[in-house]
Amino acid sequence: MTFTKDPNAVLDYTIDWTRWLASDQIATSEWLVPVGLTKMADSKTASSATVWLSGGTAGQSYTVTNRITTSAGRTEDRSFIAKVEER
Repeated sequence: MTFTKDPNAVLDYTIDWTRWLASDQIATSEWLVPVGLTKMADSKTASSATVWLSGGTAGQSYTVTNRITTSAGRTEDRSFIAKVEER
C-alpha cells in the first residue's frame, strides 16, 4: 500500500485490522515512523489503528509500520509507504 503526501501536509492514515483479528481485539498499537517523517498523534479502536504524519522530503519514500498486540497476545506488523511529492 502506497500513499502520496505533500511535505507540508498533515494527514491521517488508518490500518483496518478487522479481517485479520477475527474475534480478537487490538490491545496495544505502536507506530514505527522513520526519521524524516513526524508522528503528530495516534489512536486505536478495537479493530483499527490511525497515525497522523507530517513532514518528509520531496522525492523520498518512507516505510511506516503499525505493530499491534491483541487481547489474546498475538503480535503482528502491517506497513505502508508514504511517498512524498510536492503538490
